[in-house]
Amino acid sequence: MNANNKKWELYMAAFGTVFMPQMALATFEDDNWNDTQKVSAESIQIHPGAHVLHYSSTCFEGLKAFRHEDGGIYVFRMDKNLNRFEQSSELLNLPKIDKHQVEAMILDIVAQYADDVPRPPGSMYIRPTHVGTEASIGKAAAPSLTSMLYVLLSPVGDYFAGGAKPLRLLLDETGMRCSPHMGMIKSGGNYASALGPILKARSDVQADQILFCPNGDVQETGAANFILIDGNEIITKALDSSFLHGVTRDSILTLAADLGMTISERDISVDELLKRAAKPGVEAALSGTAAVLTPVGTFIHNDKEHQVGDGEAGPTTMKLRQTLNDIQWGKAEDKHNWLVKVN
Repeated sequence: MNANNKKWELYMAAFGTVFMPQMALATFEDDNWNDTQKVSAESIQIHPGAHVLHYSSTCFEGLKAFRHEDGGIYVFRMDKNLNRFEQSSELLNLPKIDKHQVEAMILDIVAQYADDVPRPPGSMYIRPTHVGTEASIGKAAAPSLTSMLYVLLSPVGDYFAGGAKPLRLLLDETGMRCSPHMGMIKSGGNYASALGPILKARSDVQADQILFCPNGDVQETGAANFILIDGNEIITKALDSSFLHGVTRDSILTLAADLGMTISERDISVDELLKRAAKPGVEAALSGTAAVLTPVGTFIHNDKEHQVGDGEAGPTTMKLRQTLNDIQWGKAEDKHNWLVKVN
């Protein structure tokens, strides 16, 4: 166990910077998915003219495997992530994935590195990735007929190792994270398009992230969904094509409903957001796979700072985060059958 302790301490490095030596890989050629291979995670072979390198035909997923007290390894909400992965691939006109093959790839590669899955609060981060590989720089307006799909593993530590510090969000009413019809696709291009504005916000007003609110419509940040908690009510934008349909968002809303909270999936304006944020006890948070729920303490709007509630991590935010963690870590009943055991 001492060796394992040292090994797991290594994984407490910067999130997502340590990788397992091998990954699962499959290729699509001649209208068919080839058998899965185990290959080195150090590199992949791809032609410099590959479609993905020129026309961004790429999507990915992020999910986690967790170690329970009995030593069992469990993957969280794999079916939901696979459905979104399939949807992203279709919306990017990539070859249709074989969800059964991808599921087997995930379970097999995680099983291979079961001993490397950290104990709570760590986990094994799983990154399935699908890219267009056809070598054709003349296909700016046509899809790639070939592709590569791989599953990369990264053991990670506690995202909040230094404590859950409330974030500062700049409310941006002029820009948007990505093109509205691309929002529900988990594609690298969407993250890239938000990076410039985020870096500018960090430099100009020391914001941690931007909450994109085009024309006053509160949507999401560059990398997470947004929720507002007012008493017993959770308010979050209803699902549409303009933003990512987060699996953690869905999980948190389900658990909130289990706790008897009122779930309001609807449009919310910047004006309403700021009015509610000024009320005592109101909380705001960002939801995502990496951090589960991150508290928000300050909104920045028109050069003015607005404290959210008391500006600290709120009790409901932290309760919902702990409730979800307890299910993931096997400390609470998995009533919704979200966990899949790795053989």
